[in-house]
Amino acid sequence: MIRTSLLTLLLCLVWNCAQAQVRPPEIDPALRRALKQAVNQADSFVDRYDAEVWLMAKSQPLARYIDDPQERLHVLRAVHREATRAGLRPEVVLALIQIESAFDPYAVSRVGAQGMMQVMPFWKKEIGRPDDNLIDMDTNLRYGCTILKHYIHRAKGNLANALAYYNGSYGRYTYSSKVLDAWAERWR
Repeated sequence: MIRTSLLTLLLCLVWNCAQAQVRPPEIDPALRRALKQAVNQADSFVDRYDAEVWLMAKSQPLARYIDDPQERLHVLRAVHREATRAGLRPEVVLALIQIESAFDPYAVSRVGAQGMMQVMPFWKKEIGRPDDNLIDMDTNLRYGCTILKHYIHRAKGNLANALAYYNGSYGRYTYSSKVLDAWAERWR
């Protein structure tokens, strides 16, 4: 109930800002810079053997959400690449995606968050890339991982606080608990 109210309020703020042609409130300039830089970088696995071991280990839990083995490997490669690039544990990103969208790359929330990591579209304008497609898995992961990393830094390494920032529910830990439980139960 509270999350729905907060999300509705956020949607109203974003909608009103879009209508007024002004920047959404409280956009952290450091996060804007990090997103802009991340979107312009391209990385791949650093260690092929470790990545292959990881891919095989994570493919089975992902089968619950994605039937096709090739699609699972494609998603896992992308998650591993973007999480590693951002300095995140890929397993935490998998848990976040499980809670945010159940691995649906076409997910759109009631407040307009898009893709697997449920990124708000105003970020595209904030970093000067209005044509980016947040439904594109690679783009969505790049944005989402960069945002999460920023919030981990902001929360001084406290993952529960960072997840609450990511979700827009700082001060409440229901969302953080869901992600951390998914991480412990399925992805760790």
